[in-house]
Parts: sequence; structure tokens; C-alpha cells
Amino acid sequence: MFSARWQIDAKFGHKQTVLDLMRKWERDIGSQVGIEDLNFRIMTGSIGAREATIETHHEVENLAKLEEFFAKIGKIDAHAKWGKEMEPYVVSGTSLWNIFRIVE
Repeated sequence: MFSARWQIDAKFGHKQTVLDLMRKWERDIGSQVGIEDLNFRIMTGSIGAREATIETHHEVENLAKLEEFFAKIGKIDAHAKWGKEMEPYVVSGTSLWNIFRIVE
């Protein structure tokens, strides 16, 4: 099992806008690719992390499932549109994926 974590930083004063857009993605795009099966979560920096940092977590059984997820979202026009809508509110260059193996 893996945890795929996508991280971005909101520009100062725009954290709530970014969170609202993340919820929009979850509702409008994520729902089309089955994120309800990925234990999807949105988290923000609190203690020992930058307050502007926003992370999404997706749990996948294996890396093939993650590749399948990426392929599906890449085919959704609304995903590209959403990215352009999000761009003015995030710090350029902060987008980062980390993939962690879950040890149980």
C-alpha cells in the first residue's frame, strides 16, 4: 500500500481560496476518477510545517493504481482548466509529489 502526497503552497492571503479550489477538484474531478476508493484527504500545515502548505493524500494499493489515477485525470479537460484556475493562488514551483510506502 502507498500514500501518494501532493503538496503545494498557497500565496499569502489565499489559503482559503486554494482550499476551496481543492474541494472543487475533489467534487468535480476526483469524483470522476474514484477518489472515494483512495482514502483521499486534504491537510494543511499546522505545527512544524509551513501554514501555507496544503497536501492531498491518496492511498493506493500499488503503483499501477497510481499510474491509472494519473492517466484518468490527464484525460479530463476540467482538470487542466482547474489547474489554470488554481495557478494565481499558489506559489510557483512548490508543487511536489511524494510517494510513501505504508508499513502496517
